Amino acid sequence: MTDHVAIARDLLAGHRDSIDRLDAILVYTLAERFKHTQAVGRLKAEHALPPSDPDRESKQIERLEWLSKEADLDPEFAKKFLTFIISEVIQHHKKFQE
Repeated sequence: MTDHVAIARDLLAGHRDSIDRLDAILVYTLAERFKHTQAVGRLKAEHALPPSDPDRESKQIERLEWLSKEADLDPEFAKKFLTFIISEVIQHHKKFQE
């Protein structure tokens, strides 16, 4: 094995270690976020509030698009990601109201 291949493998391993740590952060962050959205869903159900808040959702999507631009992340990807999360949250909120 040549030196440049060994160096490339070491660099690749380092990147993969970082990716693994970031994936764990994403999972734990999403879990924490859903704990809060579930609390919101219970509050909405207890007070007969609608499971969806289109105005807030729209503002959140705009905010995430801005944040993604600041972070040099594709805003369209960020929008799709948040839209998916919001739809999951709304489904949870609907279950609380049943």
